Amino acid sequence: MTTQSPAYIAFSPRRIFAMVLRHWYLLKASWPRIFDLMYWPAVQMLMWGFLQVYISQHSGFFAQAAGAFIGAVMLWDILFRGQLGFSISFLEEMYSRNMGNLMMSPLRPIEFVMALMAMSVIRLAIGMVPVSLLAIAFFGFNLWGLGFALVAFFANLFLTSWAVAILVAGLLLRNGLGAESLAWGIMFLLLPLTCVYYPVAVLPSWLQFFAWMLPPTYVFEGMRAILIDHVFRADLMAQAFALNVVLLGASVVGFLVLLKSARREGTLLQGGD
Repeated sequence: MTTQSPAYIAFSPRRIFAMVLRHWYLLKASWPRIFDLMYWPAVQMLMWGFLQVYISQHSGFFAQAAGAFIGAVMLWDILFRGQLGFSISFLEEMYSRNMGNLMMSPLRPIEFVMALMAMSVIRLAIGMVPVSLLAIAFFGFNLWGLGFALVAFFANLFLTSWAVAILVAGLLLRNGLGAESLAWGIMFLLLPLTCVYYPVAVLPSWLQFFAWMLPPTYVFEGMRAILIDHVFRADLMAQAFALNVVLLGASVVGFLVLLKSARREGTLLQGGD
């Protein structure tokens, strides 16, 4: 009969920091990885920003809603790249066939997940901070000027991105790299329903029900309320947070179930297609 040591059983911030440090060294040693984090957000922001400038010169409504497109693009990038940053760090472990080693180490699944959450924040910061400064320089749109509302937007978008990424990680463990496409494309399945660039009212009435089941929908509606009506909708943020708690809890349960299945079926050590 074997017993687990207290070092394995206890929750360890040091193990989380060690995992974050591992991925940080991997990231900073590769300039293409860092460049990629900044390139696509910058391209999207500039493309939509110049489109908004053109539309605002030909439409009174868009002149009043200055910043709506740029704000939507930047918040969408937080959602998309928050999930992608988590998933890429997870995939790095699968590419290097290190997943089996990690699961046999004292590192606990919750510590592993928290380390990947931290890396998603780091990756997003590397990409979004320079892009937010470019938005100020080119279009006079200050994302940081949203104040407390920005904190609520960030929190809800990160919770959604992590919930989706955790579930994708579980599917990758269970199905191997054959499910890799989910890491890159799953967020785009939500793009039409989360109403990033248009209000929920644009959707058919039967689709609106499904749109309101997604937490990011409340965030993008809240963004438009601030930029167009100059009103902070705390009720929308509270509803988004409640949905995120449910979504995150379900994703964690799903991840643990898929991890247990991967261990039982032996896919944890394979990591192939």
